[in-house]
Amino acid sequence: MNDRHFNLKSIRPSIASATINDNMSSDERFQNLVLRPVIKLQNDLLIEVFRNYITKHKSVFYNFTLEKRMDYIENAIQKDMKFRNSVKGMIIGQFTVEEYLLYIQNSSALNKRMMNIVKERLLSNMQLFEKPKLLTAV
Repeated sequence: MNDRHFNLKSIRPSIASATINDNMSSDERFQNLVLRPVIKLQNDLLIEVFRNYITKHKSVFYNFTLEKRMDYIENAIQKDMKFRNSVKGMIIGQFTVEEYLLYIQNSSALNKRMMNIVKERLLSNMQLFEKPKLLTAV
């Protein structure tokens, strides 16, 4: 019995809105069955990783308008290859071997889907990226 396979699948959240039908492409099926649940599982980690990214880049994010913050998130995910590869690793590391074998058949298109979902998750959690309040002595 493959314990890793079972354990990985058992901890993934279900996504009620994820539709699966015979007419969808294999990429869309992979997105709904694998990517979306794995990214949802990794949500808290992705938020902390992005907070760290902000800090490592001199916290300039906090000086931006909302629109510029949205652009900053998109640029981090699309153009910063080190950050992008780190995020991909956090997600791919949650794949079963069988899912990984499916993934590598069309990794380029699936990476695009993966990064779009991560970007949307970070954007929808924008309020969590406010400048941390400094502790003051009482």
